[in-house]
Amino acid sequence: MGINPELVGRVFPAGESYQVGREKIREFAQATKATSPAHFDVQAAQELGYADVVAPPTFAIIVAQRADAQLIADPASGIDFSRVVHADQRFTHHRPIVAGDELVAELHVDQVREMGAGAMITTRAEITTVAGESVATTISSLLVRAED
Repeated sequence: MGINPELVGRVFPAGESYQVGREKIREFAQATKATSPAHFDVQAAQELGYADVVAPPTFAIIVAQRADAQLIADPASGIDFSRVVHADQRFTHHRPIVAGDELVAELHVDQVREMGAGAMITTRAEITTVAGESVATTISSLLVRAED
């Protein structure tokens, strides 16, 4: 089964919320070698005007990938995850992510482009707080390789 071209325009509603915790931010910062004290120390973050420790910009990937998982898990998509290569990721931040945020992401399928027997799928995750405040927009491109 190939990638379903009718995915374009489909919207996957926000799923379960993600509670952003201090330790998750610290662990992510350490793993990505982000060194700002504001990622680790509450006082350092507050001195910069944040309410709590602030996440590195790429932290939004955690919430975005949870949204992408809905698309990949949908049998109607035709996506075999074992054939997926993450080709590109872009972030637009509307405000920083800080510890204590409770975030959700609505996923939009913006493009399906056939590439031989495979396809490139471009998605957009609109990340907001549970109260509806816009936090980030992520654009992801997934290459689904053709079967051998």
